[in-house]
Amino acid sequence: MTTDRAERQVDPAPGATEPLAVVAAAIVEEGRLLVVSKRAAPDVFYLPGGKPDAGEEPLDTLSRELDEELGVQPVEPRFLAEVEAVAALEGIPMRMTVFAARLDGLPEPAAELADLRWVSGHERDIHLAPAVQDHVLPLLRHSGLLAQRGTGSGGRCGTAPPLN
Repeated sequence: MTTDRAERQVDPAPGATEPLAVVAAAIVEEGRLLVVSKRAAPDVFYLPGGKPDAGEEPLDTLSRELDEELGVQPVEPRFLAEVEAVAALEGIPMRMTVFAARLDGLPEPAAELADLRWVSGHERDIHLAPAVQDHVLPLLRHSGLLAQRGTGSGGRCGTAPPLN
């Protein structure tokens, strides 16, 4: 389920009935989306981001996580959507607050990340987390931010690869 909500309160930790709270960035350059994989599951690619600390505001979480994971800061982040799905790694309900943003530099995987790629979403050799595949990609395509068609294996460089 994807919703557009003006109020973006994110619970810092899941309770018995609360979904896992996550804040993530949809970073699109030249029609490609930045996705990352974690060392714990290097074959599954997610949006960069993570869980908020207790009392942390969503944009503060986004800035902290992008700095920790990629060594960059978000530029002009804006609320994109709230996505409810099952967390790919944890296998529990998740509520992901997604912000569209640009980056202030070239991302480099750090912390718990194994890899990063720029994808069109049409690649056949990459496993995207269900929340990305089923909710974020359709939203980005519908909004015109992501390429409608394309092929390839996902670039591994610091800048988005050109679309062919």
